[in-house]
Amino acid sequence: MKKISTKISLIILIGIIISACNTEKRVPDGKMRLTKNRIIVNDKRTSEENAYNQLYQKPNSTFILGYPLRLHLYNLANLNPDSTYAAKFKNNPGLYERQSKFLSAKQVDRLGKSFLYHGIHDFLKKVGEPPAIIDSTKTAKSVTRLKYYYFNKGFFDVETSFKTDTINGKKAKIDYIIATKKPYFLDSITSSISTPALDSLYKVQKANSLLKSGEQYQTVNFDEEKNRVAVQFRNNGAYYFQPTYVNFNIDTINKVNKADVNMIIGDYTYQDRDSTRTEQFKLYKISDVNIYTDYSSTRIDNTINDSITFKNFNLYSHDKLKYKPHAITDAIFINKGMPFADFRTVLTTRYLNNLKIFNYPSIQYEVDKRDSTASSLIAKVYLTPRKKYSFGAFFDVTHSNIQDIGISFSPSLTIRNVFNGAETLSLSGRANIGSSKDLANPNNQFFNVSEYGADLKLTIPRIFLPFSTERIIPKSMIPSTLMAVGFARQTNIGLDKENFTGSVTYNWNPKRNNTARFDLFNVQFVRNLNPDNYFNVYGSSYDALNEIAQTYNNDAANLDTNGDLLINNGTAAFTNSVINNGTALVSTDDDFQSVKSIEERRVRLTENDFILATSFTFTKTTKKDLQDKTFYLFKTKIESAGSLLSLLSSTTNRAVNTDGNREIFNLEYSEYIKTEFDYIKHWDLSNENILAVRSFFGIAIPFGNSDNIPFSRSYFSGGSNDNRAWQPYSLGPGRSGAVNDFNEANMKIALSAEYRFKIAGNIKGALFSDVGNIWNVLDNVTDEKSTFNGFKSFKDLAVGSGFGLRYDLTFLVVRFDLGFKTYDPANETDKKWFRDYNFANSVLNFGINYPF
Repeated sequence: MKKISTKISLIILIGIIISACNTEKRVPDGKMRLTKNRIIVNDKRTSEENAYNQLYQKPNSTFILGYPLRLHLYNLANLNPDSTYAAKFKNNPGLYERQSKFLSAKQVDRLGKSFLYHGIHDFLKKVGEPPAIIDSTKTAKSVTRLKYYYFNKGFFDVETSFKTDTINGKKAKIDYIIATKKPYFLDSITSSISTPALDSLYKVQKANSLLKSGEQYQTVNFDEEKNRVAVQFRNNGAYYFQPTYVNFNIDTINKVNKADVNMIIGDYTYQDRDSTRTEQFKLYKISDVNIYTDYSSTRIDNTINDSITFKNFNLYSHDKLKYKPHAITDAIFINKGMPFADFRTVLTTRYLNNLKIFNYPSIQYEVDKRDSTASSLIAKVYLTPRKKYSFGAFFDVTHSNIQDIGISFSPSLTIRNVFNGAETLSLSGRANIGSSKDLANPNNQFFNVSEYGADLKLTIPRIFLPFSTERIIPKSMIPSTLMAVGFARQTNIGLDKENFTGSVTYNWNPKRNNTARFDLFNVQFVRNLNPDNYFNVYGSSYDALNEIAQTYNNDAANLDTNGDLLINNGTAAFTNSVINNGTALVSTDDDFQSVKSIEERRVRLTENDFILATSFTFTKTTKKDLQDKTFYLFKTKIESAGSLLSLLSSTTNRAVNTDGNREIFNLEYSEYIKTEFDYIKHWDLSNENILAVRSFFGIAIPFGNSDNIPFSRSYFSGGSNDNRAWQPYSLGPGRSGAVNDFNEANMKIALSAEYRFKIAGNIKGALFSDVGNIWNVLDNVTDEKSTFNGFKSFKDLAVGSGFGLRYDLTFLVVRFDLGFKTYDPANETDKKWFRDYNFANSVLNFGINYPF
């Protein structure tokens, strides 16, 4: 009863606060606050976003259920806190004298500028929003803009007006009334181009014109046609051509809702001293390509001391030339003897910038005075080298769900143009020490977590192979090769691992927004240094094994003084006894299968892994830039591991070990095939409202030399970028209930949807729903609850939902998400939905940037 009364009181209090907020508090007498705009086109209300964007005045923004939160925040602010503070002492003259004796006159005056008296009101005004007062001048401008908006869509006879309706008190709405009448359509389309060379170019691609006879008039099509024609001409030698030279004569005389269009392109106009001259446009060719490899705008001495001509490119240097000629010329797409083309300039700039050994390049053109026809250009490429050596260091103090406190230091060294072929060599190291009370810590040390490692990476700006790949992957795709080796040693999960990695990777861009990556090989060797510590780390496995031992253990030497299994001797002895039928358990017993499953997992997570994989990854996106809110991204990957080693073993007739598996360096290697599909789609719903969805499917199938997937290549579920109602590794597999400490499997399905909206200023909100799980499939796991068994296993998809807050710092987004377990497949049949949908079982996630 007490809880119910408390909730009722809270609801009443919230209701009083909301009702007490007068939205017209700051509306002057005789004025109206705009609450709604409506655009009515031909007697029907429209929701077209572009039409509403023409309006100069918009109502106050609203939060959930139309609540004008920002307006209320603004109304809470004191617009004149200085006057209020001064009036406080004016009405009570003795108060200032008394406070001055206690503080000082200067401190009392400064108190008026404090956050309590002044700053809080500035904050409320900043994040809040003043009432949208109806302004008749802005309304008239909105009507005019709407008229031009529909005129530009082909409604030349459009009529516009508006009507203001008072709702009550000081609130009103505005109806904008549009009568479009009949639209105009394009009839005949002709061209008048005074330069014959341009006229010929236009006719070649006339079919690509954006102006089509019979289509409705659209001003935007004329603007885009100007740009299309300019791009075509400038990519075919017309260096001085600009879109402004394209004009249109639109004739509607004696036409009934039709318009004849004539595209007019006159002569080139330029200023020659005090005179304006005109001449026909010329199509220019490149006569020379001069590359200045160490240009500096601040250098006084511009003497060229070294130069070389290589494949019709002239390379110049103030000092000794430090680059192999092909390293630079491979990045230049402007060629001697070819017509001037804008796209070649853009492509050259992208490639040079991608080398990362120069600052942003500058490419300029000048008319070659040696050409008597004045139709040749000299291309000048100015390159300013970055510093050959760059040193960086990063120091950080962190706190996470694994470490109570962590201190890390990461130095790095970058060497550019290391072999004079525009290569970049990067050497980085990392060292971390931390403290965690959750991990096994038999010596009770404060800093019981540590990691250190180093990585060496060499980037080569071409496909590095003993044969040419130009026909398959031309240099226009900006290919590169990355060679990397790394080593890491960590003691942060209790088993103490050493990790050795090496890879050779090729990257290229088949198209502007497409990327391809081919890992010729990616090798990883993971060595567990302390496997005997397994049951100290994986406590849930130990608890399950120890509970069974309380009933079936028949050797007192396996137990400690409390009757629990000794780690590691007791656990190993009891497990061996069960599996070898040394206890009362038989293979058909559930407890026997549990012990066997625990042992299989222990062996898999403590055995050393050797992985030699080859993979291909393809990514396609329509995202143009960071401001693009409507786009999709598709990514797929296929990876094969161990097949090459098996082929070599078969051809060399290498013997198998006692388990029937082949080895390399006395170590069983992993063999599997893995594939992933990831699709992300964003919709811009206007007014900073975004709908984002993501779907992911991944599966790794062991075969040949393996009957399971290495831990480092398996999938997990839960966490800030996955199903946010569960912690990382705490969901699945299937409906098993996440009985292990770190739950993983070899198949994953994930679906997420998120509605993002603006709350106030840079504070954004989100409502989300996450669906997904992991399963074991086609491996050595036999637990029916954990395995995928066709369509009926889809009922094991977990559902999480919740809300989040984001603070947009422009360069990154700080994110907090609160996830609630909506459907938990591990619960009993009648307790799966909304059983744990409460704050006590919710999960707070912290992340940087959006989850997808």
